[in-house]
Amino acid sequence: MSTHATEAAGPAVSAPRDRVVAAAWAELGPGVAALSNASGRPLARTVKLILDPLVLRPAQNPHLGGGRIDQADTAELRQRILDAAADLTATAAWFAALKRARRAARITGGNPQDLYFQRCFELARTHGAPGADAGQVALEVVQEIRDATGDMTVAQLRRHMTDQVDALTALLEAAWREVPNPEPGEPASVEDFLDSCGQGDADGDAFDRLLETAAGTRASAGLGVRGAARDHGLTDLPLPEPPRLGDNASKNRLPKPFDRSIFERLFAAFTSSFHRESMDSVPGLVRAEITRSALPWQLGEERSRLTVLLGREASGGLTGGPQPTAAHRRLGSRWEREAYVRRVLRLPGAASGVPEDLRSDVVTVRQAYLRRLWVRVHGRELRGERLEPHEVWDLLDGVLRSVIMDHRQRLKQSLTRETAGAA
Repeated sequence: MSTHATEAAGPAVSAPRDRVVAAAWAELGPGVAALSNASGRPLARTVKLILDPLVLRPAQNPHLGGGRIDQADTAELRQRILDAAADLTATAAWFAALKRARRAARITGGNPQDLYFQRCFELARTHGAPGADAGQVALEVVQEIRDATGDMTVAQLRRHMTDQVDALTALLEAAWREVPNPEPGEPASVEDFLDSCGQGDADGDAFDRLLETAAGTRASAGLGVRGAARDHGLTDLPLPEPPRLGDNASKNRLPKPFDRSIFERLFAAFTSSFHRESMDSVPGLVRAEITRSALPWQLGEERSRLTVLLGREASGGLTGGPQPTAAHRRLGSRWEREAYVRRVLRLPGAASGVPEDLRSDVVTVRQAYLRRLWVRVHGRELRGERLEPHEVWDLLDGVLRSVIMDHRQRLKQSLTRETAGAA
């Protein structure tokens, strides 16, 4: 009998896979820092592009690929990672070399991790650690990848949208003809998961239960009530309407998410820095976006909808609501540490010294938070990035950091204008 067969003597003891992977990864030491996040765990793309397909190979070893790993199999998973230590350390070194070469060649398109991770592992296996010729090898590789990448451009998107306008209009009308009407309801385990992820130990079982009960989809039921989607900050309209197809956009003047045309929704992705080659073809992207626009939360995957639900609940404490979980409290603490936030919340109107438009945004911060969260989740769908439970907190926290950085920049610009006007 194989070591990963189910034992008949009693219930199997298991552990979350991401925790087992993280523990083994920590044993590799600082040499893999370039492939790790700030907490020392492997990056999501490290797992997706290197560990799973090239080291652990769950397609051939399904006992190493589930959300939980049986105790009998944890030693094998750990050993596979440790056996690849030299290759992984060399991969990290090659990644640093390719990033230097990329900067030298002034290449800006695409996400370096998407573009280079697997090639770096290949270099590690064939060359070992970078040697004296690493600079030249790295330059040749980044130039080769640049030359080989597809030319997916905004011009191509616009041309497709205008050339196929009749067919796409018919597809859009069909998608919106029978918009799903989800049953309402939110399971109590939303708080269970938010409490665990806010403490840095995301409960994968609680996350899976939420997925199985379609909690994210069901939470969208209220968006059909007049004014509800507007109150979420996702539209300026009383009720969401079918989007236009569109053929132009300005990145600095994009409407709120539900008010964006199909072109604008894809334009935002085409003009950002992530790896476009990880996305579908232009026709495929457009068709998928049309379908997505008529689905709950105007998102295509249950994981995405669940993430928006989790963000909606966790952000409730930003505006004076209860803070029942660790995620609520950590977001609330980060928000309340900002001096400009404290001034707005404690002082009336102009007495806060904060410009009126920014003061209004502080009071309605939850709307800005949900807009940014939707945009990030939508982008992950376009890139085909599967959100794992242990990644949720970094996403929720990162969205709030982004909102705060935007506020700080606007406050700085306002003070600069006031100083210049007084001079």
